[in-house]
Amino acid sequence: MKVVIFGATGMVGQGVLRECLLDPEVELVETVGRAATGVQNAKLREIVREDLFDYQSIEPQLTGFDACFWCLGVSSTGMNEADYERVTYTMTMAAAESLARLNSQMTFVYVSGLGTDSTENGRIMWARIKGKTENALMRLPFRAVYLFRPGFIQPLHGIESRTPAYRKFYKFAKPLMPLACWAFPSRILTTEEIGRAMLAVVRKAPSRRILESADIKVVSRPPKAPQRDPT
Repeated sequence: MKVVIFGATGMVGQGVLRECLLDPEVELVETVGRAATGVQNAKLREIVREDLFDYQSIEPQLTGFDACFWCLGVSSTGMNEADYERVTYTMTMAAAESLARLNSQMTFVYVSGLGTDSTENGRIMWARIKGKTENALMRLPFRAVYLFRPGFIQPLHGIESRTPAYRKFYKFAKPLMPLACWAFPSRILTTEEIGRAMLAVVRKAPSRRILESADIKVVSRPPKAPQRDPT
């Protein structure tokens, strides 16, 4: 399997990158972003570029992939609607339209968020724009599009958010995580589970295209080993 990851330096992207590099069936991982990941691995190829709205000059480097994992995103806090739409909708579609044209058998996995508004008509700005992006992706001629809507995400393996406020929150919440996971087992995901679930939907092609936290957790589980016949 060959995969391309957008947003591999963010909290979710770091977890997805880790799982892709650990998976023996993944032979190539290409990351696209404005900064290098800092990871050294024989399977990893990185494209660092400032312009994430135009891919014409690097199209030869974006062909031959089985999957795209879109982990790129920003918080809407402090942003007006036009700016947030440019980063969330316009940037995503610029890459997705190029990838769909270059990789007709690609599976595209988009990390959206809990509360995304598929009607595009709700009062919450970020939810409307996420919904608009989801709907537009579903219309592109990919092999399949999966929309991940996680809620609370627990970073593992030393992964940290790039957002200072989020880092402070996770530091405060860390001692409470065992209790939270016990009380809400289907609502809290780890970065490891999200990465494994992305790889799993490419392999299994489930019929459900919108996956909430509980769905992502189920998909991320490894298949059970077949039971031996006692006779």
